[in-house]
Amino acid sequence: MTIQHKFDFGIGEAAEGYIKIGAELGYSTSLGFGFLQQESSRISVKDRGEPDKLRRDFCIPLDAVFRVDVPSGVYTVHALIGDAIIGTETTIKAGCGRLMVRRLRTSAGQFIRHSFSVWVSDGRLELAFSGLAPRINALEIESAPQVRTVFLAGDSTVTDQPADGYPYAGWGQMLPYLLKHDAAVANFALSGRSSKSFIGEGHLDKIWAEIKPHDILMIQFGHNDQKPDEERRTEPETTYKEYLKRYIDGARERGAYPILVTSVQRRYFEPDGTLTDTHGAYLTAMRELAADEDVPLVDLAASSKRLFEELGPEGTKSLLMWGAPGEFMNFPGGVEDNTHFQERGAIRIAELVVEGLKELQLKTMLLLLR
Repeated sequence: MTIQHKFDFGIGEAAEGYIKIGAELGYSTSLGFGFLQQESSRISVKDRGEPDKLRRDFCIPLDAVFRVDVPSGVYTVHALIGDAIIGTETTIKAGCGRLMVRRLRTSAGQFIRHSFSVWVSDGRLELAFSGLAPRINALEIESAPQVRTVFLAGDSTVTDQPADGYPYAGWGQMLPYLLKHDAAVANFALSGRSSKSFIGEGHLDKIWAEIKPHDILMIQFGHNDQKPDEERRTEPETTYKEYLKRYIDGARERGAYPILVTSVQRRYFEPDGTLTDTHGAYLTAMRELAADEDVPLVDLAASSKRLFEELGPEGTKSLLMWGAPGEFMNFPGGVEDNTHFQERGAIRIAELVVEGLKELQLKTMLLLLR
């Protein structure tokens, strides 16, 4: 059964078949949709008097979140964005900060119908709006079981970082923005996990319960496989390869496509400006495994090394979580982190991943990339 919601935002009469959503409509369980009223959100409405009911009025949802209760699954969202008399700029994130639309701009009188797909795992689709001049004229939400899903298994450099850690972000959190509307991202990556502990804690089983034929499983581990504790430690030439092979075999058994991703580099430099290799044999082991098992490999370690060396010790601070006291609201005392990314850095690393996927010339992936 197709689940579809159609919302017309603003103050005028609703377009036929749409539910009217005004600024005052807060979320309620009885309705199953509405704005989540947060202290920081400012929601206002305008009516431009245009004859087209969807385009004549809109909400200005600055830092607002719109929630719709839906069964868990994949949904395609069609967002109508624009303004009859002024230019707009809108960013949309889904769930835990997953980037769907970034700085989408329209000129005066221009309206764009932008589509994207979202993986929903907790029974609620939440869309957060921001930007210099955000607009939302209408939303259509429909179930999309035919959409292919890119599953991510990895660590903190990949995961969806929580809102209270902003601007912390994993590259997997930014990946949806770089995919076409007929692909969704299911980010199962978790901070602190290795190829071993991810399996030991049952997280890979959760992927197996959801993945379907022709889906993609991208695997990036290595940062925490180096840790000394028994729960996470693997050895490059033996157990690291053995655990990674379980991801490969499991995906293939289910008709899905595995892709290995070498660990993104840390920000450590030698005196001569070259990057220090902190992953060593783990990178070699993954490259050897990819060749032995005929698995596509995105060499993110190599591409991020080139990027970091190009930017240098100072330039890379703009990508990593380096902030002066008072620069980031959630880190008033400042922060110096050479492993994790702020949002702009996570976007750049996600772009490297997509560039690597394009270089592989995989027909199964090229159809999904913007």
